[in-house]
Amino acid sequence: MSYIQMLMVLARWRAQAIVLLLLMFLANMAVQAQSLPAEVSRAWSNTGLPDTSLSMVIEEVGGARLAALGSSDLKNPASVMKLLTTWSALSELGPDFVWRTTFLMDANAVVNDNGGLSGPLYLRPSGDPLFLLQDLWRLMRELRLRGITEISDIVIDRSKFGDIAINPDDFDGKGDRPYNASPDILMVGFGAVRLVFTPDINRQRWRAFVDPPIAGVKIDSNVRYRSGSCRSGPQVSAQTITAGDQVSFRISGEATGSCGEFDLYRLAFSQSDFAAKALKSMWTELGGQMTGTVKEGPIAPDAVPLAAHESPPLAEVIRVVNKSSNNVMTRVLLLTLASELGQRPATVEGGVQRVLQTLNSQGIETNGVVIENGSGLARRSRISADQVAKMLQVAWRSPAMPEYVSSLAILGTDGTLRRRLRGDARGYAHMKTGALRDSRAIAGYVLSQSGKRYVFVSLVNNPQAFKARDFENQVVDWLISR
Repeated sequence: MSYIQMLMVLARWRAQAIVLLLLMFLANMAVQAQSLPAEVSRAWSNTGLPDTSLSMVIEEVGGARLAALGSSDLKNPASVMKLLTTWSALSELGPDFVWRTTFLMDANAVVNDNGGLSGPLYLRPSGDPLFLLQDLWRLMRELRLRGITEISDIVIDRSKFGDIAINPDDFDGKGDRPYNASPDILMVGFGAVRLVFTPDINRQRWRAFVDPPIAGVKIDSNVRYRSGSCRSGPQVSAQTITAGDQVSFRISGEATGSCGEFDLYRLAFSQSDFAAKALKSMWTELGGQMTGTVKEGPIAPDAVPLAAHESPPLAEVIRVVNKSSNNVMTRVLLLTLASELGQRPATVEGGVQRVLQTLNSQGIETNGVVIENGSGLARRSRISADQVAKMLQVAWRSPAMPEYVSSLAILGTDGTLRRRLRGDARGYAHMKTGALRDSRAIAGYVLSQSGKRYVFVSLVNNPQAFKARDFENQVVDWLISR
């Protein structure tokens, strides 16, 4: 056989091999598509999206798989990523885990006859993700009840977490939006100010104020008062104008007075600056005086506790995280996981490693999983429907299952599912949703009317991923009717 003949034979073999591989690929795709139940196939087809944009699993809890399409493909899960962070925290820390925020003073400090505290007031935060303004108020009130009226410096120990601050502008350029808030060891009220608008019916106008009343923050309100019956919510827009240490919120639009009071939440300062301003503002509100500053530093080893606040237990905290899809709380939860399991100061990377280790120890394969910050508010996050479904199956068999399932939004009732399928389907599913610009996701448990329970995971990545909403609803409705 000549050299040219050999080349021709090799080329023919190569062409045949390519054709065979192509036929095998097409056959596999055809089998996978044919394996979808007709209702699921029709619902997906109605989206007009390509099959390659979907990673989906439907299977019985503890039982057989009903359907799958691209189930091993890695997709951006958006806020469904919170399921991993909250499950890992619940597994490792337990449902009764709490955070403590404590005021302390030097061992030899005294309170004089005029209520002045000698030496600094120490504050030891622990990364409580649900430390609200009212919690800070009650904690500072405890100081007043102990006869303290005047303090010098407040020294905050931030050593538990490392350098974990983010620029709120980085994700989408909307740095004043609460969903972009930076995590922090002392996160007061998520770091957001509340802009409150109250109707003045007699004068047909809106009165605006800031809560808490922080120096340097004001509202420039141009909201038009609309009379008549309440037919729709306020239609307003907010512009944040920062000049040095002064922040002005310019609010415009209109709102119907009969609808009652409404509010907006915006970020005005960094977490550390907001906490410092809130401490000063509330101490003054309580009738106290402060002669020093709020600063960072270590706490004396022999410092004596004065007052402490305990958070709700972790089981209650993750309900807020998952039902409301709170990004900054999830970020703090990830850091807590790292710090409580040995990393001091805690870092995001350490928290990610703890989540992956926890999942692997439970037999959940994590190859290819990318957890950028634990919240899903990220472009690089990746996971497959297979991996999410496996985690949900493991969670269902866990002693912590009731706490975990109850943290998910209830169909047609609360959280991010409160407006979905509110008819006869209401209450039949506990799920987590997720949405970004090019991502749409849902995952959780669906109870059928026959008593069977199913795991349903759908991760869609496409510039028109929003079209998957009807698909999600139709599949959930179909599972409920089985």
